Amino acid sequence: MKLRAEQLASHLKKGLAPLYLVSGDEPLLQQECCDAIRHAARDQGISERELMHAEAGFDWSELYESANSLSLFSDRKLIELRIPNGKPGDKGSKALVAYAEQASSDNSLLVVLPKLDASAQRSKWFKSLEKTGVWIQLWPVDGSALPGWIQQRLAAAGMSSTPGAVQMLADRVEGNLLAAQQEIEKLKLLATEQHIDEETVNNAVSDSARYDIFSLVDSCLGGDAVHSARMLAGLRGEGSEPTVIIWALTRELRSLATMARLLHQGQPMEQLLKGQRVWDKRKPFVRRALQRLSERDLRNLLSHAARIDRCIKGLEQANLWDELSALSLRIAGLRTPAAAY
Repeated sequence: MKLRAEQLASHLKKGLAPLYLVSGDEPLLQQECCDAIRHAARDQGISERELMHAEAGFDWSELYESANSLSLFSDRKLIELRIPNGKPGDKGSKALVAYAEQASSDNSLLVVLPKLDASAQRSKWFKSLEKTGVWIQLWPVDGSALPGWIQQRLAAAGMSSTPGAVQMLADRVEGNLLAAQQEIEKLKLLATEQHIDEETVNNAVSDSARYDIFSLVDSCLGGDAVHSARMLAGLRGEGSEPTVIIWALTRELRSLATMARLLHQGQPMEQLLKGQRVWDKRKPFVRRALQRLSERDLRNLLSHAARIDRCIKGLEQANLWDELSALSLRIAGLRTPAAAY
């Protein structure tokens, strides 16, 4: 049985299932779903919780022993099994199938996993668990949906908000739901008359945006110059090394130059992306870059990157961060002042 996260609360009011799978890479949503299941278990008289981490060397017989041993404090217990890599292996797969086949209402099993790919969802162990219990698949909240998500959370916390305040908060936390929830809790304490405006957010909210180098690369490829500039400023503020940033950008430019040449030779885009092993999640960014940048453009960008590398090594003089900003904006499609690269 498959449920959306927002359906879990009403489901739990009807009783506890013998088995739950919670999968996804968003820490806040995963934490909230697991907390809801734990609270429901306590409300239904399950006072004992046993936690297991299925990491390297884990003895899967412990799951069987836990399921069949008597609880010291109640007739039932909640067994929480965390599989950090989402891959139980052969022994784990057999143990999970066996558990699903023998599951009873005496205990409840909560299996916590990262995002599961299509291969994992086709596996025997996964199908056995889903058939026996409830699967809650968690999806990240993308940028376009984030303001609405924040507004709903503010309203649930008893606060009204202006559209500008919601957008400002979304810009500050930039996809980090855990940081967004923490800021909402802070605003609840600081806001006057439970109303949030731009000034309130500006005074109370710290910049918790997720800045990382590979997200910068994707932002540049996608043509989002404003976002790219903001991310680069964030990386600089966090103390990131220019050497690592130019390495990531140069690696991507070389790959794009190869793909642009193959496209010019007549290779179809989808065949090209598959042959170059571009992940599905990154395909839209790479497509947009190849539609915007010619092979000649990419050679010029690589020349610019080479100049930055020489500056890092002390062979030329320039402001590294200004040069990195110019290169990032050029990749994103903005024309910058002419320079000899």
